Amino acid sequence: MISEWKDKWALVTGASAGIGVALAEELAAGGTHLLLTARRLDRLEKLAGDLRKKRGVQTQVFAADLAQREAARKIFEYVKEKGLRIDLLINNAGFGQYGELETVETQRLIDMVEVNCTAVVHLTRLFLPDMVARRSGDILIVASTAAFQAVPYISTYAATKAFDLYFAEGLAEEMKPHGIRVCALCPGSTASEFHAVAGQEKFTTKKQEPADKVARTGLQALAAGKSYVISGFGNYLGAHSQRLVPRRVVTRIAGNMFRPEKAGKS
Repeated sequence: MISEWKDKWALVTGASAGIGVALAEELAAGGTHLLLTARRLDRLEKLAGDLRKKRGVQTQVFAADLAQREAARKIFEYVKEKGLRIDLLINNAGFGQYGELETVETQRLIDMVEVNCTAVVHLTRLFLPDMVARRSGDILIVASTAAFQAVPYISTYAATKAFDLYFAEGLAEEMKPHGIRVCALCPGSTASEFHAVAGQEKFTTKKQEPADKVARTGLQALAAGKSYVISGFGNYLGAHSQRLVPRRVVTRIAGNMFRPEKAGKS
């Protein structure tokens, strides 16, 4: 249970499934009020109702598709309209897509960059000035262990998560003088809808971490003032052991792991 943000408001994007739901549940257990946003309004309303009833916290929902450039500002305007003070911003929304680049729909790739990168920067830029003005606030950005190396066949996704990681780490140092904590949460394979949505279920490891454990790891790291955290000891070793191997070798190994059966091996 995370009580760091008791009686404060948190905004959680991508709150309709997986890690987003787990983050909302973990925060609500610690007494945090929640503004939940995602595309699927029915799921948001159910989660919000359940948390109000079970945890006694206040909840608001706002359906938005962060692939749309204007969505971040609409969320921000809703917050201002409701008179909410967001003390914790969680940029969790994101998705991937498996496949050779030329076989993936162009709009799907563009939307991935919009959700995983552009919306993260936009929302952070919108909410940060108020945090700086009051010299308090926290931002959690969900990246991935894929951020630590190139990953063929999910190349765009891995690149977006590298962006998220570097953005969070740089911002964490930038915001220290203002009393604002920023942390990148880097999960490995997690029990969620992610792999099904990305079309890579056959590459899903059997040793998936539970979403609630990942959420707790991220929130604890943010509260401790860490600029990033890798969830799971095995994932930590895997991410950092790659520094001992030439980058081209790491990329080749990842390519062999993810290569479609129809593609020739090198």
